[in-house]
Order: sequence, then structure tokens, then C-alpha cells
Amino acid sequence: MAIEEYDVFVIGTGTAGKKVADAAVEAGMRVAIADNREYGGTCANRGCDPKKVLVGITETLERAHDLHGKGICDMPKIDWKDLMAFKETFVDAVPFATERDLKKSGIKMYHQSPVFLDENTLSVEGKTVKAKKIVIATGNIPMELKIPGNQHALISDDFLNLPELPGSMVFIGAGYIGMEFAHIAARCGVKVTVIEVSDQILSNFDTKLASYLQENSEGIGIKFLLNAKVNEIEKLRKNFRVSADQDGKEVEVKAEMVFNTAGRVPAIAALDLEKGNVAFGKKGIAVNKFLQSTTNPDVYACGDVSDSGSLPLTPFSSQEGRVVAKNITKGNHMELTIPPTPSVVFTQPQMASVGFNEKEAREKGYDVIVKEQNVPDWYNSKRMNQNCYAFKTLVDKKTDLILGAHLLGWDAGETINLFVLAMCGKLDTHTLKGMVFTYPTWGSDIKAMI
Repeated sequence: MAIEEYDVFVIGTGTAGKKVADAAVEAGMRVAIADNREYGGTCANRGCDPKKVLVGITETLERAHDLHGKGICDMPKIDWKDLMAFKETFVDAVPFATERDLKKSGIKMYHQSPVFLDENTLSVEGKTVKAKKIVIATGNIPMELKIPGNQHALISDDFLNLPELPGSMVFIGAGYIGMEFAHIAARCGVKVTVIEVSDQILSNFDTKLASYLQENSEGIGIKFLLNAKVNEIEKLRKNFRVSADQDGKEVEVKAEMVFNTAGRVPAIAALDLEKGNVAFGKKGIAVNKFLQSTTNPDVYACGDVSDSGSLPLTPFSSQEGRVVAKNITKGNHMELTIPPTPSVVFTQPQMASVGFNEKEAREKGYDVIVKEQNVPDWYNSKRMNQNCYAFKTLVDKKTDLILGAHLLGWDAGETINLFVLAMCGKLDTHTLKGMVFTYPTWGSDIKAMI
């Protein structure tokens, strides 16, 4: 059987993989791409985009709830089937459109996860393929729960395709995905319990702001079991029973559905990386500053699957794809730089963060000015009759530059971008305070936060 040969073989069709493939074709290279799922990647098919459509309806519900009796008389009702149909208009065409565009570019497509045979050879769809450069852009997948009954736990893909909502749900894990889906479900009338092994929700975020969000979440009916390690999931006649050890005491929760939202891990297990001499660890493919494998110079990794030190976020996947594209088409000359990168949890209120937390800033030797307030009485919060608005900012006393910003509020996901601009542009607080913003807007509040 003839061996198929390419200049570049890309594994993964998400944001990073597509960017590399397109750039390689434009450079005149012979390119192939493979995916073991529908083309288009996680974000567009089963992640950020469809999730945000569902979040949109909860924003409307939250506004109506807050203003009920303040001018709003009748609360809106949710039609889950209509909402899911609307969500499908965003995702239905993604695989077809992705394949159409790749085909138009002359890129050979495979519909299976390849495995390495040696440093430059892959096996895919029963064919042997050789490539001068191999790019791994397989992203992340849900981390497996290593407990009895783990087969009963659904994942985020399942939530995004529920034909109807059950009466009750348990989410195992209070990270981004668990908290966002818990808020969607609870606001749509589902009885929700969140079980978290640590002592706080959203452990990567500021502790005090996380506590405010937890209190607000409890106000919409979400129950939390913190410091609780799940031991087993059992199938009952109608429900599932989740057993956990909480502070040495066994606790049980019953629900119609259980979701594994304990986190995500690099999707590398099926690649046989050892045969390709590709080093990896728990955080993904080991790469250098050019996003090149530290052990196989003909392999690059970009997006969530690379252990580059960046956050596993779609915008950064695109950035890493751009770096790899430049380096495989022009030779290693573009290093990955990691600017201040914001992250946001699309609960309601939203939690957003950029830069250092207080502990990190002090460990790096900064003399930090900390400003921290709970401000539900500020105008933007009061006009929407909301009760949850808080912030924490860190400023370098020596340079007057912002080191970090942490927000909890209705528009935190947008407002945080102003802090990103200030940090990337090295604008000190004196300069920011001298700017004129539109008023009354959430963005104008940042001058009072520093």
C-alpha cells in the first residue's frame, strides 16, 4: 500500500488547527487534517458558542426577576425546546461549513484520530501517512471520574443537547462549566446541587468574590456541598444517588441527572505519543517558546493541548495557532508571548479576572496597593435592582500600573476588557482617572476601582 506524504499534517479542526492548516496551504504546502469528531472543534460545536446562547436566556430571566415589581409585572416563561432549536441554528452548519472551506482550500481530510508510528509517520483510517511537520491541536476533553458508577455521569456535551430539562441535577465540580450550567439550569427551574472537593467554588478566582457569588447562587436555589469528595454514583429506579465524603461524614444527594464537571484534560491519550517521541505531561504536550515539541522537532502543538503556560481559552488557541503557522511556514522565528489574559465565568452575575491575584503579586515582590469593595449600592447596580457587585484591584505602588483586576457583576465580562487594555498599554491609574468615559455605564466604574 502506498504511503501518503504531506508537508503538514494537522490533528484537530478547532480554532488552532484550522488556522495552521489555512496558513500552510497559503504558503504552498501540501496539507492534511484529521478529527475524530465533527469538524469545527469544541468551541463552535459543543462549547463556548452554544453555551453562550443558553446563557443569553438566563440574562433575560435575571433582569426580569430583578425588576419584578419595579416596572416588570409578568415574569417570562422558558420554552426549553424553542431555546434548543435556536441554539442549533448556531451549531448545525459548523461541521459542513468547516469541511466545505477545507475542501475548497485543497486540504485532504480524515475522519479519525491518527496514531503515531514513528516521529514523522501516522496511521489514520487504515492508511500510513508521512509528514514533514505534524501539528497537534486536539484540545481538551472531560476528565474521567475514577469512581464506581462513573458511567452514569453525563458531560457538558450532553447538557447542551438535552431535549428537555429534568426536575433535578447534580454537578460534580464547581469550576467554570459546573457553575455556568448550574446557573442556567437553576434559572430554568431545575433543583440544582453542586458538589466540590475544595473549600471554595471557582478555586482559580478571588476567594472573597467567589464567596459573594456562592451566596448569590444560593439565593436562586443552588445548593453547595464543599469539601466533599464524591465516592460513588448509583443508579436507582428513577434517580441517581451520589455519595460523597464531606469533612469525614458521608452525605448523599439524589437527582434525575448527574453531570461530570470536574475539569478537563489534554486530549492526547489516543495518539500513541511515545512512538512519536513526543514528550507530554498532565498539562499537555511539552513545548518550547516556538510551540515546538521539546523532544521531536518536527512536531508542534497549539491550543489547549499544549503545555505553553497560557490559559485554555479560545482566543489564546487562535493566538497559538498563529504562532505555529508562522514557524512551520517560515522557520522558527516567532515566539509565543503571553499578554495579560482575561477569563470570565458566565454565571449571573459574571465573575471575571485578569493579571495577578494578591498572593501572586506579593510573591513576585511587588509592593501592592489593594482596593477591595462590595458595592451593590453603586448606581449601575442599583438601577437594575441588583444586590451583587464587587471588585478587587491590585496596583504597583512603585509604578502606579495595574497588576490585577477581579470583578463580580452584571457586565464583568465586558468591563474586564478595559483593564486588559490598560495593562497591555501600560496605562497607569493617573492616566486612567484622567480619561472621560460615557456615563452611566459599567465601564465608567473602573475609575472608582483604582
